[in-house]
Amino acid sequence: MKRKQILSGDEAVAHGAWKYGVAFASAYPGTPSTEILEALLDYPDLHARWCVNEKVAFDEALGASIGGVRALTAMKHVGLNVAADSLMTASYTGVGGGLVVVSCDDPGMHSSQNEQDNRNYAAFAKVPMLEPADSQECLDYVGRALEISERFDTPVLLRLTTRISHTRCVVETDDERCVPQPRPFIKQPEKYVMIPLYARPRHRKVEERLAALAEFTETTDLNRIEPGDAPFGLIASGVAYQYAKEAFPEAPIFKLGFSWPLPLRKLREFVETCGRVYVIEELDPFIEEHLLAAGFDVRGKALLSRCGEYTPRAIREAIERDLDKSAATEEAAGKGGTAAPPEASQAAIAPIAGLPPRPPVMCPGCPHRGVFYALSKLDVNVMGDIGCYTLGTLPPLRAMDSCVCMGASVGLGVGLAKVSERGKTAAVIGDSTFIHSGIPALVDMVWNRSASVLIILDNRTTAMTGRQPTAASAPTGSGEAGEGSPPLDLVRLCKATGVTDVQVIDPYQLDDVYAALRRALANEGPSVILTNRPCGLLSDAKRDDPRAVSRDLCQGCFQCADLACPALVVEGDQVRIVEELCRGCTLCMQVCCFSAISVCERKTNS
Repeated sequence: MKRKQILSGDEAVAHGAWKYGVAFASAYPGTPSTEILEALLDYPDLHARWCVNEKVAFDEALGASIGGVRALTAMKHVGLNVAADSLMTASYTGVGGGLVVVSCDDPGMHSSQNEQDNRNYAAFAKVPMLEPADSQECLDYVGRALEISERFDTPVLLRLTTRISHTRCVVETDDERCVPQPRPFIKQPEKYVMIPLYARPRHRKVEERLAALAEFTETTDLNRIEPGDAPFGLIASGVAYQYAKEAFPEAPIFKLGFSWPLPLRKLREFVETCGRVYVIEELDPFIEEHLLAAGFDVRGKALLSRCGEYTPRAIREAIERDLDKSAATEEAAGKGGTAAPPEASQAAIAPIAGLPPRPPVMCPGCPHRGVFYALSKLDVNVMGDIGCYTLGTLPPLRAMDSCVCMGASVGLGVGLAKVSERGKTAAVIGDSTFIHSGIPALVDMVWNRSASVLIILDNRTTAMTGRQPTAASAPTGSGEAGEGSPPLDLVRLCKATGVTDVQVIDPYQLDDVYAALRRALANEGPSVILTNRPCGLLSDAKRDDPRAVSRDLCQGCFQCADLACPALVVEGDQVRIVEELCRGCTLCMQVCCFSAISVCERKTNS
């Protein structure tokens, strides 16, 4: 029975995966892709699982595909970097059942360390790419991607961006599920074993497939021309199509749903018909550069920025400005004069006036706060990593000197410790990120006898993306309903790598934190410190009575304010604790020199 629902793009991808017979789905959480697997976990008759990193997730999905079922793996844009080694060779091996690789880019860096444009991966890996422009297309394109994957024997990249992933709109769904008969697993070493002898002919098949895909993209209804009566045309895909359509509803527009390989013959006809054509695309000039290389007369990044997100208003203003300058140039040429060349503009999102600032901050009672407070008071170089603890770099803590990518803190710490003459070095990493890609670096740290310290902030979850479970979580481990697994013992793991100095501390006890850090920093070899407090947002996290500040005893030194706790509010020359926010971690009591903070019994509703 057909019905209408309001779904985000991520939720629509999940529904599409279920509807079109995906039997296996895997992911590592990362905004803006997290909600895809979150939603899939609730669907019946589908094996969905969190994995320790994106490469493992990709490999498991590819294995399921080789086994003959339809599979999907999802990750944010930087996650595809981790899985890229597998993607490149999976392009050679091809698939068994259809395989969809969902990559969610983050223009504007809402929750990311860079703005990379993963459309480049489609051309790099020589795999087809689809770009939905709304939630309905997110659902439908999963089915189309699976069909293309099986027809052309290839992984298919399904690219979303933050606005498509998180925007909700009406989607027509039904309860009918299309599950194709699984293909039997057949031993085919010539297809799946990429030794040079077998890989060379597979490369030729990749090139033949790319040519066949180029022909397919010329006729598929995933690409369409929407007519208009403006004296210029637009080319766009994904969310940029929505912006372009809103900016110029009267303009003819070539909507690319199947955006790699490009339908060059169809695009050439469109460009020649329209005369002046603008390519609207966020981030890299991916479409524009390929069209220019093919000899097309199009404009794009000369007018619009390579950085950040676009808005309909910015697009309209940039194109109207270019049209006005072109008209002025033609008029000046007719009079024998010259006009200044058009200047590039930056399409930026203007801040909304009147909204209060909302700087990111660690939650009240966050178990990471005590460690970063102590590090900020010691003369130590701190290599950071990806997680909510990255906020330890912000004032007033300022306790982190680098953050590059998942798992990089350990290697950065090893390298800096080897060459730096400025103090000792510590690397800080969360439990999920340590399991993701920090373990090999720890092995290297021990192997090369690095005199550095690794601090594993074990809060028993992947907190930043919504508290997904980790392999060290208990009791489920994998996060699948009904499946239990023993939690990974991080202490035994660290000792198994050869670390002899392994300490476990309560990060709420500042004296213990200082003592552990000083002992580890004094060690001539590698040391590991593990914290043992769960994320305060977990259901089983302990919450003690709140604290209160005595107005008579507070001297206004603001030492407690250096903890950067949202429950601490500066009012005039004193500090107040917001009772509703306080979790009773006692850190503020421990740093107060005047004993001005004490227990305040929680108010009860009458």
